[in-house]
Amino acid sequence: MAASRTTGYETTGPAEQERVEQVLITDVLLRDGLQIEPVTVPTSDKIRLASGLLEAGLTSLEVGAFVHPEKVPQMADTDPLVAALQPGTDAALHTLVFNERGARRAVAAGARHVRFVVSASDGHSRANAGTDTRGALERLEPCARLLTEHGVRIEASIATAFVCPYDGETPPRRVVDVARRLVELGAKVIHLADTIGAASPAHIRRTVCEVRAALPAQPLGLHLHNTYGMASANAWEGVQLGIRRFDAALGGIGGCPFAPGAAGNIATDDLVNLFHHVGIATGVDAAKLVAVRDQLHVLLGRKLESALSSVPAAPVALRV
Repeated sequence: MAASRTTGYETTGPAEQERVEQVLITDVLLRDGLQIEPVTVPTSDKIRLASGLLEAGLTSLEVGAFVHPEKVPQMADTDPLVAALQPGTDAALHTLVFNERGARRAVAAGARHVRFVVSASDGHSRANAGTDTRGALERLEPCARLLTEHGVRIEASIATAFVCPYDGETPPRRVVDVARRLVELGAKVIHLADTIGAASPAHIRRTVCEVRAALPAQPLGLHLHNTYGMASANAWEGVQLGIRRFDAALGGIGGCPFAPGAAGNIATDDLVNLFHHVGIATGVDAAKLVAVRDQLHVLLGRKLESALSSVPAAPVALRV
């Protein structure tokens, strides 16, 4: 079978089952990582963290969300943050958009990449977006028109794609229905999110296979959390299924304020270590990544969640 490779945002060839050449990691530290932190990180420090991540070789970051500042105060500076970071970089700086007001703010700030977020389950959608899944999708229709008119690239994340804290396991067919609608709205990539970190490799395989069968040409990504310690196993299962796009947060921090029990994201440093150990390129300089992680540790003033942040030295594979 011919090998598949991911270069930037385009996929060439069929999903491979033999040798993986490269994956694309989007670091979501500045959004998903910081959104539930009790410490509000100043904009200047966010810029410093973003610059360090880019210097380490990451070409895709999630930097904020255009949401009401009273609901998620850590995201209140998304507008000036995007305006400061976007000029002069070719990196994809993603921001979240939930409604038309958020879309207009994204355009005004100069955003070039946005993500829609829709929950596959009604229970989480009501908690997170104030409406059921159907209502959330309908709300995005004018957003999609506005962003497309201004040449903004749209991707989409499907929250609770595997398990919901309110509704239990999410039927794969429901994920397929949401994915179809998001593609109709212009989403170039669909990211399947294990929002509460309760999925197993069996969940990943079942849902990814069903979505791919329904949308064989649609690039897919995984957004994983590590609540039950399964994130690395789920990432590896994704690799075997041909997934080449992964979200991760430096230090393994993060979680959803509207998903009870959700723990941190799969850690960027741990994920890079995993891929480098098996010979999969990430484009990331691991030594520089560790330096940024040290900055994050100081800013938050607490122990980080990644496995590598608890050991005294980087393993050989990370230093290569």
